Amino acid sequence: MSNNVDEAAVRAALAQFPDPETGRGVGPLGQLHRVSLEGQKLAVTLGLTTWAAPLWQATRDELVAQLQRQFPGLDVTVELAVHERKPEKQGEMGLAVKSVIAVGSGKGGVGKSSIAAYLAYGLHRAGCRVGLMDADVYGPSIPHLFGNHEQPLMIDDRIQPVSIDGLSVLSMGFLVPEGDAIIWRGPMLHTALTQFLRDTDWGELDYLVIDMPPGTGDVSISLSQLLPLTGSVVVCTPQEVALLDAVKAISMFRQVHIEVLGMIENMSFFVCPDCGARHALFGSGGAERRAAELSVPFLGALPLIPALREGADAGRVTAAFDDVAARPYLETICRNVVGSLSSQHRRHPMLPTLPVLK
Repeated sequence: MSNNVDEAAVRAALAQFPDPETGRGVGPLGQLHRVSLEGQKLAVTLGLTTWAAPLWQATRDELVAQLQRQFPGLDVTVELAVHERKPEKQGEMGLAVKSVIAVGSGKGGVGKSSIAAYLAYGLHRAGCRVGLMDADVYGPSIPHLFGNHEQPLMIDDRIQPVSIDGLSVLSMGFLVPEGDAIIWRGPMLHTALTQFLRDTDWGELDYLVIDMPPGTGDVSISLSQLLPLTGSVVVCTPQEVALLDAVKAISMFRQVHIEVLGMIENMSFFVCPDCGARHALFGSGGAERRAAELSVPFLGALPLIPALREGADAGRVTAAFDDVAARPYLETICRNVVGSLSSQHRRHPMLPTLPVLK
């Protein structure tokens, strides 16, 4: 079969391969940077955006498998390259971002802020352009988790996010003395969130990760009015009481028309550092079962690993990715969150950007 294959047939097959960011075929999007067929050797260079960075390897493997199925006998080589695609400005805030992800929980104490920090830093570490906004105004813990209490600069009346290893971060915890209580009513909260979005130089982002306050309150409503949120991630622990509150959080996101990308189970089990045995201290598999009941994806579990607790307490959440025990779980969660978004785009491909008529 492969003896009759020409480059045109290969390009036709490649053209409809779905781009993980848009769900549309890579051919019309100009992402086939090179297609070379010499004898039985096929070499392809596929351009992928930084938005899809956590999925690059899986996408490459999928394309190789598809080409080998369609053209058996060919020796297939696929290389990847960066394909630039600028984000469009979103909503009234004019924020240049491709995806806005809210990380929430039904109750406090489940590690929501830690998960938001891990997700934002993990996406950044994978090669995405990421901002992390701490919307947990009454209890901002992002500065402590990163061990950074630097005051943001103001340039031309614009807030400059704090850069932490290249990750852009903004939190009310940077603006008030550590330990001071913030006592605000709804309108003041709305004003602060508006400033965080409209009056901040976030630059061009693939992702803005928003650490939401626990529970169901004003922040979710305000954010849904200020900015089109791409989706939400709900964090819980295995205990039944935490799962009950997580269900309320999912209900709240659905009521304000924010897509639920999935659930993450934190403190899922304890891994003994001496023998490697797993112990379900708070129950087992509750979030995965509840996610199936609610028809939302299960994005992964994060176990009780000493390095995670020690890093968060010491203000070094970035060090978690250097721990061989913790890193696979964190990277899996990051891939699954982006994978959930990509699956949505495949089901509902994003429309091409139309030229502005003058």
